[in-house]
Amino acid sequence: MKTVVSVKDVENWLRSGADPAALPAEAIYTPAARDLLREHAESGSRPAPVPARSSSSAAAGRAASESEAERLFRSPEIEGLKRQICDIGRRLWQRAYVDGNGGNISIRLTDRWVLCTPTLVSKGFMQPEDMCLVDLEGNQAAGARKRTSEILMHLQIFQAQPKAKACVHAHPPYATAFAVSNVKPPTCMIPEMEVFCGEVGIAPYFTPGTPEMGRQVASLAGQHNTILMANHGVVAWSHLGVEDAYFKMEIIEAYCRTVVVTTQLGGEPRTFSPGQLQELLAIKQKMGVVDRRIGLKECELCDNRDWRPGVVCQVPPRSAAGAPGPDPAAEAAIQAITDQIMARLQG
Repeated sequence: MKTVVSVKDVENWLRSGADPAALPAEAIYTPAARDLLREHAESGSRPAPVPARSSSSAAAGRAASESEAERLFRSPEIEGLKRQICDIGRRLWQRAYVDGNGGNISIRLTDRWVLCTPTLVSKGFMQPEDMCLVDLEGNQAAGARKRTSEILMHLQIFQAQPKAKACVHAHPPYATAFAVSNVKPPTCMIPEMEVFCGEVGIAPYFTPGTPEMGRQVASLAGQHNTILMANHGVVAWSHLGVEDAYFKMEIIEAYCRTVVVTTQLGGEPRTFSPGQLQELLAIKQKMGVVDRRIGLKECELCDNRDWRPGVVCQVPPRSAAGAPGPDPAAEAAIQAITDQIMARLQG
């Protein structure tokens, strides 16, 4: 298993005065670690290796691509997408789907370039000039701020799912609660959830920003457009665009909240039949939305055997007469106290 070198590892290495050239070339470097090595090399300090390309021809190609990247990054079309990302970020923040600097958004521009949000900036207060342009390896080619450290997950989704055009990652409370509990939301309850999201995948927990986390999430992107990230949050991708990816975030959060409230009311939640789900899946297929259940037999649908609703609050049953009867002992105690009070008042 290859060693993973994080930005903290590189910082500690440089702080110790060690030569960056001695870092293991065969290791896997996180995008932030690669950025730090590149910045160190460009600062005029001792030359530092930037893992990946290092030949003079690669350097010339990188210079040409940077020029191409800048032209794309400043184009009117991309400026419009930057404003759209800022709008989506404000919606996430206003609905309390993100906190602090959490969450990230990306749009696939071409087979090579991806537009994404910066790191360490609240999604509610981003400006178009804060956006970043990266290639599919996570190398930043344009933008004044550093790109999000979790871009690797988005890029791995784009690579695993050719239909994906945009990704939104956030921490909506109810859906994240399902992720923390490692509970997959039940199916066959609300049509909008089935048509636009469907059965939800759950990726196991790995440290955010690491290649392994990205691989686990991306491995589910072929069958699910909405994925819970254990002990972390939710990521949704869309074949249409960034607003549609955001809509999926709204839908799963509303759905998870509804499921939680439903279980608190007591009784067995009602679901629609496998035949009714087949009708929704047919609509979904026409819309071009992925779902692993398309083509399954009816007997294989609406399977909620793994669903556990947890503790529910249930109203106790009424008596046969329609109302609870009086408690004789309580009635006698109340009468005795009343008699004592009346006797003192009359005395």
